[in-house]
Amino acid sequence: MVTFTQSAYNAREKETAEKISHIKVSNKEMLCHVKPVSCESVIYKRFVSSMTTLTRQDLNFGQVVADILCEFLEVAIHLILYVREVYPTGIFQKRKKYNVPVQMSCHPELNQYIQDTLHCIKPLIEKNDAEKVVVVIMDKEHHPVERFVFEISQPPLLSVSSDALLSHVEQLLRAFILKISVCDAILDNNPPGCTFTMLVHTREAATRNMEKIQVIKDFPWIVADEQEVQMREPRLIPLKTMTSDIVKMQLYVEERAQKMP
Repeated sequence: MVTFTQSAYNAREKETAEKISHIKVSNKEMLCHVKPVSCESVIYKRFVSSMTTLTRQDLNFGQVVADILCEFLEVAIHLILYVREVYPTGIFQKRKKYNVPVQMSCHPELNQYIQDTLHCIKPLIEKNDAEKVVVVIMDKEHHPVERFVFEISQPPLLSVSSDALLSHVEQLLRAFILKISVCDAILDNNPPGCTFTMLVHTREAATRNMEKIQVIKDFPWIVADEQEVQMREPRLIPLKTMTSDIVKMQLYVEERAQKMP
């Protein structure tokens, strides 16, 4: 398993406007900038109107799953940052997604950073090469205090009605959002001045193809720091698990035992 990481975003620091990403790949370092992605729910509507049964022969199901998960992950990341108070509550606005209220950032650079990160992760999800997507919250010394881990797996074959895809998957993702929104009740407070970064754990076979699937030629893929990947004796807190016809996913939190200095 190989780990990709996007550089930590700190809205308080000027240099983060460059939105440089870091991804672990075979001890090589490359540098690039990325374009935004917008995962809109209209993709579901398109499938519903075009066919009654979805199969791998009819559509690229890797792309279907990637669109669904990227849209969900964007909402989940914003909500995690709000609930865990990584940024002031004033930069967030209440919106509705999956028929439940959520909090979304209105800070342009932070939003762009999250979108750019998902734009780079999406090809890995499409090819079923992404095993985990991780939101790492770090203290001022850049040591992780919490890791929100989304474990993802896709079935090799699939046949499902579009109506079932819409209703069942949306219900399952709604349950994840609800769990995230109340997770602060079971987690300890974080120290002030935290930042966050994004990690992607990939299958070993994906490492050899990383340069081929770069969304933009100049995007930087570098080795993730061990301190971002590992946490000493964390407390493991399961939050939610889902099983559907198109994807299986579980979310858990790794929390550092001693957060405060």
